[in-house]
Amino acid sequence: MESVRGLTNTLAIPGMPEWTGLLILVVGLLCAAAFLLMPFSVFGVKARLEAIEVQLDEIQAEIRSLALRLGEPELPPRPPIVEDYIEPPVSYAVNPARDHAPRIVPPVPPPPIFPDARPVRNAPSPRAEPRLDWPRPRG
Repeated sequence: MESVRGLTNTLAIPGMPEWTGLLILVVGLLCAAAFLLMPFSVFGVKARLEAIEVQLDEIQAEIRSLALRLGEPELPPRPPIVEDYIEPPVSYAVNPARDHAPRIVPPVPPPPIFPDARPVRNAPSPRAEPRLDWPRPRG
């Protein structure tokens, strides 16, 4: 009994009854035990194990089918295919006049077109911009 009193005194929280520290320790130990004894399906391990089991079943079925195929006798080897060479038609024959090397240099662009006359200063402009005649004579 003395050891329990000594434990409660060491676990006592100041300003609270003496037994509160021991109660918190017991509740903590119960939570830890529940965590350790909890079923694995809560963590999602059960679903992952079921998925792995399905994959394992598929792999085993494929191995069985391959083993059955290996038990069958092999087919005789195919005879080699012999084809005679046939000359291509004349239209596909190499024509040096038609099959020249591609052009490496790009074509020359046409020269720029320059207007013949300069625009007149007071002629109406096709743009709709305001005209500023500065400085204006005062008078």
